[in-house]
Amino acid sequence: MGKLAVGALRAVLVVVLAGSVFVQAGMVWTLVSGSDPEDGSLPLTPLRVITSLGMVSVQAAAVCIWRLVTMVRRGTVFSHAAFRYVDVVIGAIVAAALLWFAVTALNALGQRADPGVTVIMGGVGVAILGVALIVLVLRMLLAQAVTRDVEASQMQAELDEVI
Repeated sequence: MGKLAVGALRAVLVVVLAGSVFVQAGMVWTLVSGSDPEDGSLPLTPLRVITSLGMVSVQAAAVCIWRLVTMVRRGTVFSHAAFRYVDVVIGAIVAAALLWFAVTALNALGQRADPGVTVIMGGVGVAILGVALIVLVLRMLLAQAVTRDVEASQMQAELDEVI
């Protein structure tokens, strides 16, 4: 991975982290201060709680991706240590999908005349779960690469003994 790609990815991760902390702080402040009274048209308090929890999943994934990029730069990504970061990313994506389904359910209460929006939102939730499955497949590829790396190291050690 080149320095430019690493720098660009880290810049994006910093923006994502800063933005998510900003949104999360705004949601928590509104919940704690009670400065935005609900008019009853939407259940805003549950949506704010779900948004805050969603930001936690985004933050967890961003931190783990940062750690994985660091491992790539050091050449240590093909190790068992990388699995815990990938597992957290998968968990964060699944959590985000479940939170999205909760938002969809809350939104469905007000969409009785037009269920199309709820169906589309449900489709977005399924797509988010699809991303988790893609990352799971990539985890399996990482596992294969780690196994092959260990086998190659063992073969190299045996070859060194023979020579």
